[in-house]
Amino acid sequence: MICKIVMNQVACYKNATTLETDKKVNLIYGINGSGKSTLSDFLYNKNDSRFTYCKIEGLNNEEILVYNQQFIRDYFYEPDNLKGIFTLSKENKEAEKKVRIAEKEINKLEIEKQEKIAKRIKLESDLAIKKQNTENKTWEIKSKYTGGDRVLEYCLEGLKGHKDKLFTHILSITNPSQKPSRTTDQLKKEIELILGSNARKYDPLPKINFLSSDVESNELFNKQIIGNENSTVAELIKQLGNSDWVKQGLDYLPEIISKSGEKCPFCQQNTISLELRGMIKNFFDESYENDIKEINNLKKRYESDFNAIIDKVMYEQNPFINEKKDNFENLFNSVINGIEKNIHLMGEKVKSPSQIINLLDSTLEIQKFNDFIDKINNAIAIQNEKIDNKDTSLKNIKNEFWQLMRWDYDQTISTYNNEKVTFEQKIKAINDEILNLDKQLSTQKQIAIEEQKKTINIEEAIQNINNGLIELGIDGFKIEKYKDELYQIVRNEQCDETFKTLSEGEKMIISFLYFLELCRGKKDALSTENKKIIVIDDPISSLSHIYVFNIGRLIKNEFFGKKETKEGNTNWIYKYEQVFILTHSLYFFYEITETKHNDRKDTQKLFRLTKSDDGSSFNIMKYEEIQNDYQAYWYVIKNDNQPPALIANSMRNIIEYFFNFVEKKDLNNFFLQPSMQANRFQAFCRYINRESHSLGQNIFDFKEFNYNEFKDAFATLFKEAGYEAHYNKMIKWKNNRFSMSYVSLKGHEIIFMWTAIYYWFLR
Repeated sequence: MICKIVMNQVACYKNATTLETDKKVNLIYGINGSGKSTLSDFLYNKNDSRFTYCKIEGLNNEEILVYNQQFIRDYFYEPDNLKGIFTLSKENKEAEKKVRIAEKEINKLEIEKQEKIAKRIKLESDLAIKKQNTENKTWEIKSKYTGGDRVLEYCLEGLKGHKDKLFTHILSITNPSQKPSRTTDQLKKEIELILGSNARKYDPLPKINFLSSDVESNELFNKQIIGNENSTVAELIKQLGNSDWVKQGLDYLPEIISKSGEKCPFCQQNTISLELRGMIKNFFDESYENDIKEINNLKKRYESDFNAIIDKVMYEQNPFINEKKDNFENLFNSVINGIEKNIHLMGEKVKSPSQIINLLDSTLEIQKFNDFIDKINNAIAIQNEKIDNKDTSLKNIKNEFWQLMRWDYDQTISTYNNEKVTFEQKIKAINDEILNLDKQLSTQKQIAIEEQKKTINIEEAIQNINNGLIELGIDGFKIEKYKDELYQIVRNEQCDETFKTLSEGEKMIISFLYFLELCRGKKDALSTENKKIIVIDDPISSLSHIYVFNIGRLIKNEFFGKKETKEGNTNWIYKYEQVFILTHSLYFFYEITETKHNDRKDTQKLFRLTKSDDGSSFNIMKYEEIQNDYQAYWYVIKNDNQPPALIANSMRNIIEYFFNFVEKKDLNNFFLQPSMQANRFQAFCRYINRESHSLGQNIFDFKEFNYNEFKDAFATLFKEAGYEAHYNKMIKWKNNRFSMSYVSLKGHEIIFMWTAIYYWFLR
């Protein structure tokens, strides 16, 4: 049974509005354009894409049968023949018994199936929530790397508009076996080098080509260079232990030495003679001088090649060097510092030839630096190639970017994948159970179908529809069996395209009687019995006012519950699971509303469908609000220009309301009074005393209506009953804030008048 209907974002339902009910019978009043047709269309075809945001709660495999304009188009308006309606035969009791047993088993299996489906839906919903949470987490990638001047945004082309697409993409990537070597910042820098404003190709950097490395291994630096050991002063210099000191002292001896001698630069005594100077110079012979000269030459060549080394600034201007600046500084400085130290040591050797010095080997440090430059040049070559092949380069960066994202979000994705596997295993198990239930259902339905074939009786449905037409006073056409399971419409006189000769009211009546049989029976021989929910949308919209009350009585008798009392207990018996009636007519709404308060409270729920700037909405309606139409009926009867049937029906409703519901008095005694026996009042008396309203058809057809006679009889009845004052008050009553001309009102204008009066009384 439907417990809640939510209408949202369709037609006049701009915002969500809810109809909640716990009753079998639900009556909904709404003026034209308030959304009744949209509501019935939703119940007619819930899967229509228009109703994406609408929903129903409480259904449990019941069949919803809807009478509305779409029903008429689908089942009646297109062909002249109707689909057959089948009812169960009462003759084959054994077949019926088997069908009932099968249907009972079907109902049991359906309940079990629905429970499984509900469990599956819950699992699918939980899995969807987990997926949504994971999608929200991975959506951080979009938020972080798109917008503004973010250079990695191109990596998300086609994935920026939908969370599920981005999630599906990252889910399809295999997680790397180890963390990617580069960060997103490094990828951004590479893109800048390829596409940035300063993007350009670079020449390879020169390596250090130091040709004087051989100097470092020259034996002269390991040789103790001293003077001639055969010199007279050789022994003395040897005793002094420092020939370098003596050699340096020669520079301080005067060029001209007198016979008396010159002062010694060391002891400051006149001990230096020409002979002594000669002996000292003889000690530092040609071999000594040649060694010193060679050392100086080696030092000059070493210094010259050192000065030819490329300036450090030239390297530092290269952006590839800047990326590895610390490494470059260490390697370059190691080379330079080593060579400078060797130059210093060479200078010491020149000053002190007798010293043995060990020069540093710069070859290894130079090789390390050149290896570093090779790597830089390799990076430059790769970069130049990337600029030459930008599309391929950007594609590779994009792949590297997603590898990095997959690695960063692996915990989130792995957790979801593991949970997904668990959920899918549970869902598969439930689907297997549902499949098994479907097989059992198919077996039971086949049993019901085979037995049901023996009980199909189309003639009963045809007879019921034709009887319904006769009861409504329609004898100009009828329904006949066409062939097999189809009806056709036949008029008394021969006529081509019979259906097109029907009035709108006749079409409405025949379609409603057809719907009634559809509710009672089945659409075809293969359908099985299900619980039914009935929805009827404005069954009197195209009818003459005379048929309104007959249709109302027919609906109440067929679809509303009947009270049954057994052993002091009162129960309501229903043919159908639930009923929804929609109408724009307050007269009809009142006609089908239960008048007894307790019975109405137990069985019916009343709703008003209203429309505002915010859209249509459902509201609970009180029975007392309907009774305010009493004054509206008085407005109608005061104008003799109203249609006869409308005036007569309004008089009948006033009398029925006042005497039956307000005063609780039996009208028969008043109709027997002599004043009511006048011949001119007999048409009035017959009309009012008829239980149904079918006499309105006679008044309309045979022109028996006389306004003045009906009005006089109406006034006399109130006078005989002792309510003349009430009559005078109501017949003269006119509200100063509401007035309306009733001259020459048409049918749709009358409906407007009733609605306006009704809403005025509700203020």
